[in-house]
Amino acid sequence: FYFAKNSETSPETARRFLGEETLEKFRALKERCDPQNLLQSDLYRRVFLGQTMSLPLCLVRDLGLIPYEEAWALQKDLAARVATEESPPTLLLLEHPHTYTFGRRGHAENLLWDEDELAARGISVHWVDRGGDVTYHGPGQLVGYPILRLGVTDTHNRIPSGDYIGYMRNLEEMILRVLARFGVEGRRQKGMTGVWVSRGGSLAKIAAIGVKVDSRGISQHGFALNVSPDMRYWEGIIGCGLRGYAVTSLEEILPAAP
Repeated sequence: FYFAKNSETSPETARRFLGEETLEKFRALKERCDPQNLLQSDLYRRVFLGQTMSLPLCLVRDLGLIPYEEAWALQKDLAARVATEESPPTLLLLEHPHTYTFGRRGHAENLLWDEDELAARGISVHWVDRGGDVTYHGPGQLVGYPILRLGVTDTHNRIPSGDYIGYMRNLEEMILRVLARFGVEGRRQKGMTGVWVSRGGSLAKIAAIGVKVDSRGISQHGFALNVSPDMRYWEGIIGCGLRGYAVTSLEEILPAAP
């Protein structure tokens, strides 16, 4: 979609926002279709939409291990492009190096390790514009950043209305379904965003959610599912500002991490 609408786009820019594999598919399509009619072509429907044009297109990009600052900058850039329809809705899937992030409701006292300990363990700390308090990101954790349009500004360019709480509940539901595919029963905890599992008779958090919806109705940030991270890094924070709650991972629950 991005490549078709921007025929003058440089290869470097297209590769940055589409990824090499997707870009090659679009190149092949453009050679076989009229670029002006690419979005309506049968070949496009078969390759990208499963022959269902009514479904919205969402690019999924696997970024691998990427520094937090770089991913945050990419989110902002993509959000601006999604708002102006220069890019389609995009889901970024990735891992971060060892990182603590504080949201808009973050409290510095929930960081338990001092600067020397953080440096020794190679942990970066960032104060960001998502909701919530402090959380950990690191290798072995699946992080997803959906860049989606959740609402449309009105004629006076006012902040759009939208079911933003419903959006977070949908993220929870998605994670619950993923866990179920691995035979893990996840659950919600009343009054606390995220996904939990029962472990040893008590609840443990397995996925955190923190989002931002900007004035254009575009979502940023997202979810973090603990697959096989080094759980010792949660000892340096009071995760999400919640005292007395354990954190767990799929690796701790299943015979082997997926």
